[in-house]
Amino acid sequence: MQPEHPTAVFAANGGGTRHGFAGALASAGRKLLSFPAMLAGGLAVIAALTVSTRFNDPDLWFHLRLGQIVWTTHSIPSTDIFSFTAQGHSWIAHEWLAELGAYAAYRAGGYAGLMVCFMGLACLLFALVYLLCYRRCGSSLTAFLGGVCAWFFGTVGLALRPMLLGYLFLAAELILLELALRNRRWLWLLPPLFAVWVNCHGSYYFGMGVLGVYWLCSFAKGKWGPVVAEARDKGDRKAFGLALILSALALFANPIGIRLLLYPIHFALQQSAQMNTVQEWLPSDLRSGRALAMIAAVISIPAISSLRRQELPLREVVALAAAFAMAVQHVRMLPVFGIVVSPVLCEVLAPMLGSDRKRNHPAANGLFLCGFLAAIVWAFPAAADLQRQVTSGSPAGAVDYIRRTNLPGPMLNEHVFGDYLIWALPERKVFIDGRGDVFVWTGVFQEYGRWATLQEDPRILLDKYKIRFCLMSKDAPMTFVLPYLPGWRKVYSDDVAAVFAR
Repeated sequence: MQPEHPTAVFAANGGGTRHGFAGALASAGRKLLSFPAMLAGGLAVIAALTVSTRFNDPDLWFHLRLGQIVWTTHSIPSTDIFSFTAQGHSWIAHEWLAELGAYAAYRAGGYAGLMVCFMGLACLLFALVYLLCYRRCGSSLTAFLGGVCAWFFGTVGLALRPMLLGYLFLAAELILLELALRNRRWLWLLPPLFAVWVNCHGSYYFGMGVLGVYWLCSFAKGKWGPVVAEARDKGDRKAFGLALILSALALFANPIGIRLLLYPIHFALQQSAQMNTVQEWLPSDLRSGRALAMIAAVISIPAISSLRRQELPLREVVALAAAFAMAVQHVRMLPVFGIVVSPVLCEVLAPMLGSDRKRNHPAANGLFLCGFLAAIVWAFPAAADLQRQVTSGSPAGAVDYIRRTNLPGPMLNEHVFGDYLIWALPERKVFIDGRGDVFVWTGVFQEYGRWATLQEDPRILLDKYKIRFCLMSKDAPMTFVLPYLPGWRKVYSDDVAAVFAR
């Protein structure tokens, strides 16, 4: 039974303000202790437990350092200031706002502040996916399964990086579009969303594509098997078109200008060297569990719809096809696929799984929610645990050694260590870091790739850049080669890294 509208409560009690407030408070309490809210809490626990051990992403450190620079200088770097191999080369800080937010969280609470931000964003992401799925299917249990589906694909890219905000903005956009199909006034929230999105992560291009698909499909009319398209009225078509134009104009609300908008295109067309070597940019392994699940979902959706005579809106099919194509080409696009496929899957499966039970159990739901909250508090890493996560995957000991002994440079560092060095050892210029773009443009990425994989005499690169010491991961191929080069010796080693000097 739906709770009474607050005005009805107000009238029933003779217009008493106190009674109206009490009724609203009771309604809020019922919603908080409802079955859908309890399932949302379950998703939050899953998200919190997942991210609690994922603090030390290698890219985090560069984002923190860039955010620190923006915070302290009130300006956004436009050239490389972190390496000696590409120093002064033009470069675009395309995620500056997300990086500023990350540093603000660090400044407020250190590593613990970052983890609070990480957990909060992850929980919010899956809560939005859950809401989106519920809007599509009307069943909280089915929506919960949709949230789990999004989590399953999302764990590939669930890290404290700007792309987490990209996933969150995509889920928010899909909710707004779903609401706009019933009330087009929701469309006017899209331009400000894109104005923020463009300064945080390049995934806004996919978001603009989704909005464009919704606008184009508002003109289409027809039926192709289970796929249907119903033309919207003239007012809706104009509203979607205007929202698309305003959202495109909102992309210019950035301090970098047109170069920021061209960056994702330039990256996609001219960064093949990075895409062919960095794990997250490689094609999905079609034998992996996630890839098989992705293929199964794409096949089962039209199959079940055909058998049960369910209709699939054309706009959802096109968006799903685009997400599937990107996820097949790049592993890092699997979370995008998860966000897009989950509500479609819920819509198809809801009639088979049945609707929610009419009877609710507020006391039981409250107990579960208390247990979920306790689990999140228990899962939150202590300061020592966060520090252990950092030192277990970063060359913290090697950095201390380099600073203590003041080893003369230049330094050649392993690619994966570059971002941490930019944060933890800012007084030293790195050879290379996680920004593949600027190093591909200068040719350094290709040179380093040949050196690290022993495709040429390693002394060529070492002599060209007059390298005095190398910081490598303990198991890197060059770790076993450097001691045999004339004049080189190991001066430091631990479980993570080794330092070689000449």
